[in-house]
Amino acid sequence: MATLIFVYSIHKMDNISIKWILGDNMGKRLAIDTGGTFTDIISIDEVTGEMIALKTSSTPKNPSVGLLKSIEKVVDNEDNFSSQLETVLHGSTVATNAVLEHKFDGLGLLVTKGFRHMIEIARQSVPDGYGNSFFWVKPPRLVPLHMVREVSGRLLYDGSEIEAIDEKQTVDAVRELVEDGVSCIAVCLLHSYANAAHEQHIQSIISDNFPELFVSISSEVLPEYREYERAMTTLVDVMVKPYCQTYLQHAADSIANKSKKAPFLIMQSSGGVVKHSTASKRPVTMLLSGPAAGILGAVHMAKLAGFDDILTSDVGGTSTDVSIVEKQTPMYTSSSMVESYPVKTPMLDIVTVGSGGGSIAWTDDYGNLKVGPQSAGADPGPICYGKGGTEPTVTDAALVLGRLPQKLIGGEIRLNIDDARDAFKKLGKEHEMTPEKIASGVLELAAISQVFGIRQVTTTRGRDPSKYAMVAFGGAGGLFATEVADFLNINTILSPPNPGNLCALGLHVSDVRRDYIRTMVRKQSSADDNEILDWWRELADQGITDIEAEGISKERIKLVYVADMRYLGEGHEVQVTVPNNLGKLEMVQFVWKEFHNVHDATFGFHYEGEQDVEIVNLRVQAIGEQYRPEIGINKGPKTPAKKIDTRLTYWDSWVESPIFERADLQSYQEIMGPAIIEEYGSTIVVPSKWFVRRDDYGNLIMRKKNQLESK
Repeated sequence: MATLIFVYSIHKMDNISIKWILGDNMGKRLAIDTGGTFTDIISIDEVTGEMIALKTSSTPKNPSVGLLKSIEKVVDNEDNFSSQLETVLHGSTVATNAVLEHKFDGLGLLVTKGFRHMIEIARQSVPDGYGNSFFWVKPPRLVPLHMVREVSGRLLYDGSEIEAIDEKQTVDAVRELVEDGVSCIAVCLLHSYANAAHEQHIQSIISDNFPELFVSISSEVLPEYREYERAMTTLVDVMVKPYCQTYLQHAADSIANKSKKAPFLIMQSSGGVVKHSTASKRPVTMLLSGPAAGILGAVHMAKLAGFDDILTSDVGGTSTDVSIVEKQTPMYTSSSMVESYPVKTPMLDIVTVGSGGGSIAWTDDYGNLKVGPQSAGADPGPICYGKGGTEPTVTDAALVLGRLPQKLIGGEIRLNIDDARDAFKKLGKEHEMTPEKIASGVLELAAISQVFGIRQVTTTRGRDPSKYAMVAFGGAGGLFATEVADFLNINTILSPPNPGNLCALGLHVSDVRRDYIRTMVRKQSSADDNEILDWWRELADQGITDIEAEGISKERIKLVYVADMRYLGEGHEVQVTVPNNLGKLEMVQFVWKEFHNVHDATFGFHYEGEQDVEIVNLRVQAIGEQYRPEIGINKGPKTPAKKIDTRLTYWDSWVESPIFERADLQSYQEIMGPAIIEEYGSTIVVPSKWFVRRDDYGNLIMRKKNQLESK
């Protein structure tokens, strides 16, 4: 798996040919994905087309350190930074991991008087319905009640003021929070989406009196109605702000000192990149930064392999990110859940679960075996790393079962199987199981967590996961792929070239993107279509201005118009996207009509001609087309690969399994399971019921043997 292989090592990707499209090219274009355990980089020389992959340990306390070390390894020497470095693209799971690992210390919240219990009340919902309420435990609050303060001041729904902000009361409330250890404050006032003046006033008060505090206001983070979701999103934003702003600025300063011409672009959850200065102002947009890049990379490689409808499973060291893609188009959403916490910001529709290679296996107070969401991370890491880790992890389990080699990179890195086995002996005694059985159970529980994530994007939305091919990537994607597929009756798995670095490849095929929203509730029966069009036009003008400021010319900017709509009386909206070939007034007329079709496709019914329709939010997506690489055909070696070794591997029993080197596989060569396929970035497990075939683009296509027998 990628979380083990390819550490502080550079790998030239000989089996991939690259040509560059759109633009004048002159240097190295670097894409860097920082995870909780490892930092991945793919460098593409814009002149020669040479692609280089790198994986190095992340530096969680300061991610910029690992980022800069990665750059230094790709650029020949420091003197060549200025001449060689053309662009730096960056994605990260730093923000996601902070939420998954419940790093909520130092958070405070200011709310409108009378709304102190807003976070506690939440939505009064229980996962999986109220039938699960007996076993459900309320998740830890981002902000405990004693860290919430009320402030006077009140706005009506239309933004008009009925009570001014009490400045003295605000100062006293903030001082109390600071004395209690708060360093980050979120401000979420009622109806601030309609008028930001009160929140902006409080922000200036805090800045004048407590300049050391980090502050996020909901009217900037999410100018949208529904105060609970707006508050939660703002809390997440301010929670990650000190971390993200500090490391992004440090990295940007270091890059600028060495190459003043190279832009530093950050991937957002929406699947588009922006300048680092833009991203740092609203770091919540980076929440699913790395996973979003992975989806773009998966779509790119799946298209080459001939798959239109796919499920993506990105398994890293700390978490797994899953999504669904139909007709080569990723799903988008304006609302998502990161673990148990709602976050509203434009993003690719990704579900994140706390299951990865570094997930810790533990026994709860009731004697049940659990895996995650706690992770050993990069420091100290799994027990087998020999860096001081004491708790057994998924990686240790895979090593004990023979699914991973004991020596990596020609013996440069050694994994301590004895210490890992001792840990599982101890854990096995707690459950009266052998080390092999308990290690198998750990992998199965980790896989089940991933299955639950996939079901959230498929079965809960009326889709059958067996109808999709699964693209498995990330460090541990190949370790779990077949087990997850068996649970879901998925028959086809795609492993792209260098799967541990696919998120970095996705950065190379991304565009610049900015998203804009305005809440304006209007009924079709009384709406002024010209007013709606005017607001869309204002958002679009802002988008063009901002994308041009990102360095993209106007002729390469595309605008997408979206309306959030519902039937009068409904509590949730569906998004209606306007085709790009319509005239201005036709756009509004289209969404009124098309809403009924979208509602029917989503829920299976509609009330056209029977129920009034509301527009709730207007959105504009501004997209600036970037230069990108194009991957060419390479058929690989001229002769079929032969096994390089065998290793005892535990399935239901110990089996002598052949070992293959991925780079040695010839196009359309078939490998029958059980087998292990190793490479610099990952290890792919092929059980006895599966076989694998390589295509011309270096993808490995895994299918169940019954598909082979039926041909």
